[in-house]
Amino acid sequence: MAAIISEKFRIFNAKQFLESLSEGANDADAARTRMYFFVGRSAKWDAYVEVFNVDGTFVAGETVSGGGWSATVAEVNENSILVNNVLPTATTTPAFGTTVTGGTSSATAKSGVYRYATEEAPPAPIDNYSEKIAIYNELIAAKRITGPFARLVIPRYNWNISLNPKFDMYRPSYAPTPGGGGAVGKSTATGQTSLSAGKFYVMNSAYEVFKCLYNGESPANPTGQNATYEPKSQPAGGQGAFANGIYTEPTGTAGYIWKHMFTLPTADVLSFLSTDFLPIVEKTEASRVTVEGQAVDGGVHVAVVEDAGSALPATATLYTSVYGDGSGGIVKFTTDGSGTITSAVMEAAGTGYTYGSTILETGKVFTDAGLTSAASSFTGKASIEVVVSPTGGHGSDAENELFSKRVMTNVRLTYDEGSGDFPVDNDFRRIGIIQDPFDFGTTNFASASTLRGTAVLKINGATSNYTVDEDIFQSVTGGTAYGKVVSWDSATGILKYYQSPELHSDSGVVRAFEANAANAVVGQASTASGNIDTGANGAVSGIALTGGLASPEIAANSGEIVYIENRRQITRAADQIEDIKLVIEF
Repeated sequence: MAAIISEKFRIFNAKQFLESLSEGANDADAARTRMYFFVGRSAKWDAYVEVFNVDGTFVAGETVSGGGWSATVAEVNENSILVNNVLPTATTTPAFGTTVTGGTSSATAKSGVYRYATEEAPPAPIDNYSEKIAIYNELIAAKRITGPFARLVIPRYNWNISLNPKFDMYRPSYAPTPGGGGAVGKSTATGQTSLSAGKFYVMNSAYEVFKCLYNGESPANPTGQNATYEPKSQPAGGQGAFANGIYTEPTGTAGYIWKHMFTLPTADVLSFLSTDFLPIVEKTEASRVTVEGQAVDGGVHVAVVEDAGSALPATATLYTSVYGDGSGGIVKFTTDGSGTITSAVMEAAGTGYTYGSTILETGKVFTDAGLTSAASSFTGKASIEVVVSPTGGHGSDAENELFSKRVMTNVRLTYDEGSGDFPVDNDFRRIGIIQDPFDFGTTNFASASTLRGTAVLKINGATSNYTVDEDIFQSVTGGTAYGKVVSWDSATGILKYYQSPELHSDSGVVRAFEANAANAVVGQASTASGNIDTGANGAVSGIALTGGLASPEIAANSGEIVYIENRRQITRAADQIEDIKLVIEF
């Protein structure tokens, strides 16, 4: 079956993503989507090796090897080891079921799941349920994404005559030529087989975005020519003309024609303009309102000489109609002494065309723009292509015309906002988006602007400072509770932590810390020791405590994780603001 997923479907999905953020009557309405940007994973990236049938005890710092693979142990856990310095190459892997042996401890185990990672090469995310659970286990905090902080975006092309000397022109009929034959397609000036992949628009130095309607294509230059002057709504003298939303290069150049689409306001530049992408302005933005008002549905703004021909009326300025389902389109063209066409432009754009063509025959060519004086009879042949605008006209629908199939979310993390939900004394290595999570302990959709992903202990009498990313432990009913420190505030005694089955199991179970003032919470690296303040109830530093404990604010494994990105560490500081832009392509 011959079928495709069209670009319009991708654009539709991107639009739906944005619309979903504000649909419905309120936050509780099922029609609304509650999207949260999250950060997680404070611990450094090391290669992960699942181990089973363990005999003995591996020790940190020793070399483990097996099946031609070796590495240095960075951390030992009940069901896994973390390793670095993988040899002989970074791509060497221990096959499932390989016996690995500790060079110092002589401990042995069978290897299971293996994922290579370093601080410089984070592991590629995996789209499965186990990964979802792991992400929630290492979740630090989340921040609500609302409509004002999300925008459709397109790839950014700056006006730079060195990097971008030539542009593709708008044409509705680009298509690939299949390798198996049976069809002949037409490529853009830059060799693309679709307009969506082409470079057919530009942002100038004044943040004005223009769409290229004509790039100097002619029989002599079948792939167009280099541009000469920057398209502007207010060009300098001798550098082209701007009228009715269209910029035209001056005579003597390639004759580029550009359609102004919109101008980025300052707020959009600051929030959504990145090195690689630029935003589509909102429909209410002033420049876009003007452009949409200028759009001519079915207008024809460009005429391209396909075949210059010969033996037409010589050394003449001539006119002909655009024939099709619209009206009013008139082409103006000139010829040389041999009756060959030397140039062609639109005298009148007309309106209402979905298709159009020219007929250069005696009786259909005129010497006046009113098409009342027929040119003398001639026998020559030539061809002029007219390029019909998209439905609604150029500038009527920026999202569809510029193929905005991507959404950018802009999230600003301001210091430790949200009552310290986003700690500033540690870093993070994972970001992403969660759709419709629940508040902890409920099935109610979360709606707060920020959500804490860590659990909390209120510590009394710490002998020294706990260190971030160290493991902590406490003797509890049935065994030992383990966790990893995300944040420690010595002034308040607030310790934030997370637990994961891979790193913090005890006899196969991740045990909860207990409100037991007698059993200390100890840091494995710092050796800091302190007791849980079981009398701490109510709000401390914006955290609701019960018996010195607090659960996360987001329900584990609720909602759907729709975007995951593992990154190199992002370091935070008390006086630092992170401006994070995520781009999702549909």
